[in-house]
Amino acid sequence: MLVLFDLDGTLIDSEIGIFAGVRHSLASVGAEAPDDTILRSWIGPPLRVSFGEVLDGDSIRVEAAVAAYSQRFREIGWSEHTVYDGVADTIATLAGAGHRLAVVTSKVRAHAEPILAHLPFGHLFERLYAPGPATAHSEKAEMIAAALADFGHPADDTIMVGDRRFDIEGAVANRVRGVGVLWGFGDRDELEKAGAWRMIQAPAEITLLADAPIAS
Repeated sequence: MLVLFDLDGTLIDSEIGIFAGVRHSLASVGAEAPDDTILRSWIGPPLRVSFGEVLDGDSIRVEAAVAAYSQRFREIGWSEHTVYDGVADTIATLAGAGHRLAVVTSKVRAHAEPILAHLPFGHLFERLYAPGPATAHSEKAEMIAAALADFGHPADDTIMVGDRRFDIEGAVANRVRGVGVLWGFGDRDELEKAGAWRMIQAPAEITLLADAPIAS
């Protein structure tokens, strides 16, 4: 089976780093950051979308905020995360069983690559799908389509594992089964409305789904 994983909120808990980066970025352009509840909803969509909402669509200030975020990320932000309990063992088990693995994230490639490279299990992912630096859209559907084409894998033998509706909507658009994780930044209601095929409470459940016969 081809198993595609989101990054933030699925493999790693990056809340501390993202919150700090957003606050730093908005302060650099003279804006106040939203409260934590709103910031949590920002984890998933591209930053330009979220910054645009706070900065009234002012493209100059949005780009300045993105640049400030990127600078801080390069210096320290990339390391401000923890791996969710059980994820490392699950990835090792999946790879050992012969399943093919890739990461599909809305985090721009320049930010995702150093994180994946430093994860102790990062080498078990064959490919990383991430948008370029100028993205202003969630491109999960396009990236999942690219993964299916690159791996030459049928959609009905592929699952997309993620914590936000963008992951599930991207899966549904490609007729891939979307698995919603309940330890990340989304919630059950969001994932159900997006069309999740299954919802799981712990990473170990992914191995059971991957090893099960294909079913609707």
